[in-house]
Formats: sequence, structure tokens, C-alpha cells
Amino acid sequence: MKYYIIAGERSGDLHGSNLIKAIKQNDPHADIRGWGGDMMQESGAEIVKHYRDISFMGLFTVIRNLPIILGLIRFCKKDILSFKPNAVILIDYAGFNMRIAKFTKQNNIPNFYYISPKVWAWNQSRALKIKAFVDKLFVIFPFEVSFFQKYNYPVEYVGNPLMDAIEDFVPDKYFLKNQRIGSKPIIALLPGSRKQEVEEMLPIMLSQVYEFPDYQFVVAGVSNLPRELYLRWQSLFQFKMVYDDAYNLLVNSEAALVTSGTATLETALLNIPQVVCYKAGRLSYEIGKRVIKIPFISLVNLIAEKEIVKELIQNDLNQERLKKELAAIISGGENRQTMLESYQKVQEGIGKKGASERVGKAIVEILREKN
Repeated sequence: MKYYIIAGERSGDLHGSNLIKAIKQNDPHADIRGWGGDMMQESGAEIVKHYRDISFMGLFTVIRNLPIILGLIRFCKKDILSFKPNAVILIDYAGFNMRIAKFTKQNNIPNFYYISPKVWAWNQSRALKIKAFVDKLFVIFPFEVSFFQKYNYPVEYVGNPLMDAIEDFVPDKYFLKNQRIGSKPIIALLPGSRKQEVEEMLPIMLSQVYEFPDYQFVVAGVSNLPRELYLRWQSLFQFKMVYDDAYNLLVNSEAALVTSGTATLETALLNIPQVVCYKAGRLSYEIGKRVIKIPFISLVNLIAEKEIVKELIQNDLNQERLKKELAAIISGGENRQTMLESYQKVQEGIGKKGASERVGKAIVEILREKN
């Protein structure tokens, strides 16, 4: 059978690659085409567009690039019709993928959504659009099941795909030597995977370099962004770079500063104390503040349903507050042990590995029944 998969971000590329492997296990002759990245391509998909060319973050970035985005949507629709898939599989990337869900529904092409749009966070009425346009929704957080029940829309909880990567991860015992990282304890900086995130977050994170002289700061970079984006700061701050290996960096670190997103959950699952950081443009933040319906921005706190990790948002994200919160989670810090103990509840709520395997198997079985 033929499958068309759309993932618009780095994390979606990871989950999409695991999903492709699962589909091929259950359908060895699967023909897979889609939007994603290197990992999906290595798993056997023909990649039409790379996520680095279609990732736009922030309200005004989206507005400035609206003609490009609309052109990409038109191209995607034509490509789907030309490929004639048995199903379209959408992975997160809500702004783009919900338009494709509506299109496939109108054209009688079965669609599956893996990793729900965060409708529970803001504009909850969008759940009605998911109900109208998505044939089958696979969710990755337990609380999403009860959320969609309010709209009389049955969804399937499959566990969190991060556990696939976490449980398969084997630390590299030569990591520090190979990266030429010294013996001082490490504070990891994870400024994000998008250009706008790194530009906004990295300078404020690096402001702590001179506040903690007994530590070395190591930045988790991603190779799909220009290296100059990181290295431009080396004239002002002393730090090391590690590319595309955040897990090995984290497990060798004493604490981390992490931009809000999937990385906050990964850091918790690897048992590394963290401070969650987030800052947006002023107008974008003011708009978001009025529409977001959740008490926390980090997945760690949302899953635990209480504050486990400190979230420094907008004006609270400054050099002094960051220094205070980071001091509280390094060795001897007053919040370190409590945070590590609280991570247990988060890990219990996530469940075991195999989410992508379960989704891939379910999709193939559903399509075979239809055919």
C-alpha cells in the first residue's frame, strides 16, 4: 500500500522514522512518500520537502512568510493527488496538517493523525475541526483521552513516542573524550531546534557562564541550522558545542537550561534537573497569554499536573532569576532532590516504549480491513 506522511519539525522526523519502520514491519511492500527529514529518509521514505525548509515559528514570522506557506500547502495537495496514497498520516505540525486533513477528507482519502494538535492548550473549539476532518486520532498523553471525550470524539492513547528513543538510547562512554570536554561539571544548554528560538534563547542562557565559574557550559546544537548561529557568541562567552547528540550531553550533565518544548520532557525522562525557559516577541506573547488555557507551558508540569520544574517566561527570564533557579538545582541546591523525586510521577504517566509500533500496526490493519 501507499502512504503519504507529513512531519514538519525535527521531533516529527524522529517519530515519523519510527513509524515508517513499524509500517514496513507490517506491510513489507509499503511505498512511502512524505515531508520530513533525514531520519525519515533513512527509514525508507522518499522525502519531498525537508522540514528545515518549511518550519516557521512565531505569529509574525508566519505572517511574513504566508505566501510561501500557502504555496507549500498548494504544492502538497497536488503531490498527494498525484501520488494517490491509500492513506495520509499527519504528525503534529498543526497549522499545516489540519489544512491537509480537511483536504484529504474532502477528497475521500483516509487520514490518520499521530500526535494531536495542542487544542487542549488554546482555542479548544478546534477539537470540533479535528472531529470533523480526522478519521483516526492517536494521542500520546493520557489527559488527551478525557479532553476529547468532552467532544464525543473517541481517540486512541498509544503512549509517548519519546520512550522509543529514551529506552533505546545507550550512552556513549567515550562521549566526553571524543568531544574534548574537560573535567569540570557540565551545565547543558538546549536553546531549541529553530533559528528563531536559538537567536532568542541562547544569549540569555549564556549569561550564566560567568555566574558559575566552577562549571563548564555546553550547548546542544542541531546541524540543520547554520553553525554561525551558535559560534557568533564565542567571542563573548566561553562554551563548548555538541551537535545532534543532546542525549549524551544531558546524561553527562549536572543540570540543564532548556527551551520550552519536547526537550523539557526528554530532559526529565533522562533524570536531569532543569530550568525551563521561554521568551517570545512582545505582541506574540500578549496574544498568546490571552488564548492559552493551560496552567503550565512545559510538558513535565502538564503531565504531573503541578509545578515540578521552574518555568521562567518572558520578563521572568532574566539573568538574575536564571542564576537563582539554576543555583537551586545544581549539586547542593535546595530544589534538586525534590525535582528528581518528582520526575518519577512523570515517567509513570508516560508509559512504556512502543507507541510508534502500535500506531504503525493499527494503521496497516485498518487499511487492510477497508481494502
